[in-house]
Amino acid sequence: MTDETLAAGVYGVGQMGSHHARVYEELPNVDLVGVYDNDSERASSVAADHGTSPRDPEDLFERADVLSIAVPTAYHYDIASRAIDRGIHVLVEKPFVETDGQAETLIEQAEDNGVVLQVGHIERFNPAVRTLQDVVADLDVIAVDARRLGPPLDRDMGTSVALDLMLHDLDVVLDVLDVPVRSVTADGTEDGQYVTASVTFEDGVIGTFTASRLTQQKIRKLSITARSCKVDVDYIDRSVHIYRKSYPEFVEEQGSVRYRYENLIEQPMVGNGEPLKNQLESFTAAVRSGEEPIVTGEDGRRALALANRIDALAADESEVAPNVTI
Repeated sequence: MTDETLAAGVYGVGQMGSHHARVYEELPNVDLVGVYDNDSERASSVAADHGTSPRDPEDLFERADVLSIAVPTAYHYDIASRAIDRGIHVLVEKPFVETDGQAETLIEQAEDNGVVLQVGHIERFNPAVRTLQDVVADLDVIAVDARRLGPPLDRDMGTSVALDLMLHDLDVVLDVLDVPVRSVTADGTEDGQYVTASVTFEDGVIGTFTASRLTQQKIRKLSITARSCKVDVDYIDRSVHIYRKSYPEFVEEQGSVRYRYENLIEQPMVGNGEPLKNQLESFTAAVRSGEEPIVTGEDGRRALALANRIDALAADESEVAPNVTI
């Protein structure tokens, strides 16, 4: 299948799905064969913008080799299951599904049908995160701190702040550290619109995660403290800074003494590229090669389990927090 044109479809063309349609139209050896949305006018408009046709679900399943699923999470499992049964390779936007049982079933179903199942954790394809993965490979990490904050939205997201925003950082950190979770604590305020969690990993690394829909500044940052340095990632600027070799000293100038602190700061080269385009290029490459995608169903399941646990703890529902190995 390496040289064949892939027929791509998009199921759900709201804010995110419309961008999937745009990128599929741009990719070489990919033919955008149709889009579906419950809002037929929206589907027609997006289809017209990207040189394809609005289709009903059955027609889309008949035509597509690969399918992006970008509808509300409550519908992910049913649509993905139907597509996988038809032998269609699927990319399911995050959150993967609603429950661990649904995730497990889809993973097994994809394996049985020999199709690629990828979860849309887009920050994995942020050029800054790709650089971070290379940097962290050589570090002895002590702690991580992730902050994903922003102002209130003018629409109902339908998911909690942990499953909407924090989930991105949970997935990145779980991938970078690749260590099981030992314990989790969490708390929230303002009806769960501001949540903070502390995650201790089996190797002793402590992770602090904060997500907010109330903060009047958009922040997307991750800091990693290691024994030899501190690494800062800005997802928005797509930058990585490494702080090494601090030099604290007292300096005498004109009869007075002051404290001076200097750092050696490295700024690794970060590549270019739109994360979504990187993601869909990676997805279609996995389909062509038959290799495992960068973000597997098991990755989506692991991040979902941790986010669901944090969600329950933050809502003071620790007694029903899912007891799932992460």
